[in-house]
Amino acid sequence: MTILSPDLWWSLHTDHVEKARQRSAGHEARRRSAEKHAIEDFLWEYYPLRPGLLARWHPGAGVGLLRPPSNHVGAEEYEKRLAWRWHREVDGVLRLDLDDYLAARGRGVRFVHDLTRSVLDRTPTFACFGWHEWCMVYGGEKRHDIPLRLGQAGTDRAVDSAHVRCSHYDAFRFFTEPAMPHNTVHPTRERVLDMEQGGCLHTNMDLLKWCLQLGPAIPGDLLLDVFDLAREIRWMDMAAAPYDLSGLGLEPIPIETTEGRVAYVSRQKEFAGRAHPLRQRLHAITVRLAAVPKPGGNASDEKAI
Repeated sequence: MTILSPDLWWSLHTDHVEKARQRSAGHEARRRSAEKHAIEDFLWEYYPLRPGLLARWHPGAGVGLLRPPSNHVGAEEYEKRLAWRWHREVDGVLRLDLDDYLAARGRGVRFVHDLTRSVLDRTPTFACFGWHEWCMVYGGEKRHDIPLRLGQAGTDRAVDSAHVRCSHYDAFRFFTEPAMPHNTVHPTRERVLDMEQGGCLHTNMDLLKWCLQLGPAIPGDLLLDVFDLAREIRWMDMAAAPYDLSGLGLEPIPIETTEGRVAYVSRQKEFAGRAHPLRQRLHAITVRLAAVPKPGGNASDEKAI
């Protein structure tokens, strides 16, 4: 158990809250004025994510917070945390109770452990060229109130001539029915562990989803890092989509051209490189959690969860 002094954890908490508020300010302003942003609002709506959740700092599993004096600036925050689910104070140190946490979230921890390990072990591929968004509107399906850059006929012709290789189930399931046969692979929910790979934009965006699922076991800095990565990937994902987003100042990546596909793969590789150490950190957390035994269990048995 690493124990943080009141001054240190209060500083980490306030720094995290401010950084999170900077990241959510635009979304909250749009929500107050009932405005929508086709790119920025995706992370908040799809995962789903709330500004308050992003702003909630956790030190992570295995780190305790020392109780501050009653006159300390962090005293009120400490008292609030005493009521948080799965938290317990022992000898003046507030920590995540791993027995209670794993009793409720152990199955999810196991899945994230297996998924991150599978992706880390698998060689990334960069042959999909981002056709998933095009396949979601193929044949006239309307997903957004945004015009198509090539029009419907031009979009359909581009898909007809494309080599579509989407390995991400949560993208493939939104393909229109006539677009599904275009995919040269057929991901299913049951085959996620066999098909997810680190070159996929959505696999890397989903690091945010898995960190949110593990909640208080994830340190705040990792949560903000995966949020930033997912946000940048979303902008690139939509730049390669079939929509005309010039009104948002977004320069398209024309994947219907050879030059566009080269540009797409270059950015895809950049994001894969940035996602890799974050996935390693997430996996390491699940390994440590998996080593926590149930009462009477063996601490060396990863299946103890």
